[in-house]
Amino acid sequence: MTNEQIQSITVIGAGQMGHQIAMLAALGGYETILQDVQEQALNEAKGKLEAIMTKWVQKGKLSEDRKLAAFSRLQYTSDLEKAAEGADLIIEAVVEKLDVKQDVFAKLDKLAPAETIFATNSSTIVNSLLASVTTRPDKFINMHFFFPPLVMDCVEVVMSDQTSEETAKQAMKVTQRMNRTGVLLRKEISGFVANRILGALQREALYLYEEGIVDYKDIDLICRKALSHPIGPFELMDLSGIDVGYFVMQQRYNETGNPEDKPNASIEEKVKQGHLGRKSGKGWYEYPNQGVKH
Repeated sequence: MTNEQIQSITVIGAGQMGHQIAMLAALGGYETILQDVQEQALNEAKGKLEAIMTKWVQKGKLSEDRKLAAFSRLQYTSDLEKAAEGADLIIEAVVEKLDVKQDVFAKLDKLAPAETIFATNSSTIVNSLLASVTTRPDKFINMHFFFPPLVMDCVEVVMSDQTSEETAKQAMKVTQRMNRTGVLLRKEISGFVANRILGALQREALYLYEEGIVDYKDIDLICRKALSHPIGPFELMDLSGIDVGYFVMQQRYNETGNPEDKPNASIEEKVKQGHLGRKSGKGWYEYPNQGVKH
């Protein structure tokens, strides 16, 4: 990699975030590799991306030629070494658990070239907690895409005290080339900006529900009708994945020890039941036709 240009991007994790981030990279002209330890996850990612891009072509959002060109730049592999060896930038998008992410980056640090930039798509974990297991804290940054990445036009780019200006510059260039609005935060804080604001709203919504003040459906209705929110907080939990929210709360509680940060009882119950939202067919609401529209 030169100081001027990132040319190849690897995305680790083919789940609901990773496969779409990889598609953004390919659409942006980058040679892209999507890696996941599970072949099934990679196969599902291929099918989902083919379906989404075909719809984009049908709706006139994308030309057939550009679609084909993007897919020609996108490779899939379960081999972590192959995924890391030639990457200028590696974006991690695995489960929102600190120990899992640290394990991934410890391995990547040994496999990737010394000049490779590491980014985490974590929605709450600051990059310094992950950079600590590597030899390159100056080349480490948060690139927090929002769900679903192919729809949401924002990326929180977060520096730690050790992130270099060059790393931040390169990350911002990548977001621009992916046709996304990057917002640079020069100071770390767990949850960053959007999720801290959403988290405050969600905590109050859950409090009102658990205290029996009002039903969750009415809370969503009030937020839509009175506050002009596109969807209510309970609908948003279902969309994002209730388990994702649970892991975020648990991670923040582990960091702060503040009882107010501990996952709510109703959230714990949903996770135990496997009612994780749209992706499981049931969360706060039921979804007979499982999946998210794009």
